[in-house]
Amino acid sequence: QVQLVESGGGLVQAGGSLRLSCAASGRTISTYAAAWFRQAPGKEREFVAVISWSGSRIDYTPSVKGRFTISKDNAMNTVYLQMNSLKTDDTAVYYCTARLRGSGRELSPHEYPNWGQGTQVTVSS
Repeated sequence: QVQLVESGGGLVQAGGSLRLSCAASGRTISTYAAAWFRQAPGKEREFVAVISWSGSRIDYTPSVKGRFTISKDNAMNTVYLQMNSLKTDDTAVYYCTARLRGSGRELSPHEYPNWGQGTQVTVSS
């Protein structure tokens, strides 16, 4: 099992940027697809971004395309989510997750067995 720990959340004004990090341990992230999901109060956990285990496939939910960038640094065993031009609608707890040999087509939280504890992102107007 891979263990995941998110960091980098915080309070930022609309239009600002944050970079979330997800440090993996216990296994090398190089053989895992990684994804970010988010959950706002009273809402279901929703897909944000995914990168395949090889890094060859990346996908985003439409509302963040062009603003967010997911990346995976195998040497650092860390996954990142660079978030630019943040909007108040981006406010949520952000979760990192991973799936062994994932293809990058797994967009449902039910397809991921390994989760971090989450990091809060709050965007003020």
